[in-house]
Amino acid sequence: MDIPLKNAAEVASRLELSTPRRLLLVDPPDSLRDLALREREAGGETRVVEGRAMRTVKEPYDAILLWREDRVGSQSVLEAIGKHVEPGGVIWAVVPLRKIMGLKTPAAHRLELPDLERAFPPAGWTHDREARVSAWHVGYRFLRGPEAPAERGRRRGKAHSGS
Repeated sequence: MDIPLKNAAEVASRLELSTPRRLLLVDPPDSLRDLALREREAGGETRVVEGRAMRTVKEPYDAILLWREDRVGSQSVLEAIGKHVEPGGVIWAVVPLRKIMGLKTPAAHRLELPDLERAFPPAGWTHDREARVSAWHVGYRFLRGPEAPAERGRRRGKAHSGS
């Protein structure tokens, strides 16, 4: 899959592709993968994996860039990448813009910011920035706090029975 980027040099700068020591790219289109590899030629580890292969990733990264359009199957991928970000690290999640036409994924099945905010709750994550990546996509940055737990459990309320 190849998606034309809005302005390659600007996208590289906005997504801070050259900054992290270790960068993990998850499901990037060819254009973004090539851009990241070009920007990082001088140094730093860059690994590219498919979302369904996240189980093969064992080491933590200080930055992860996820490209995801479809909400279907995204929960497990989002959980997996959340576990592989070092404390103080960053996740860039690139998703389709709202109310656009021309993408393969139907609007009802697209991953959106509220889905990302549920996956990276405020208790351990801060959504602090967004950047336009293509004519159809936007990237949202989430910072992991230094004390954020790698795994988060869900609180379950107890049902009260009236007697």
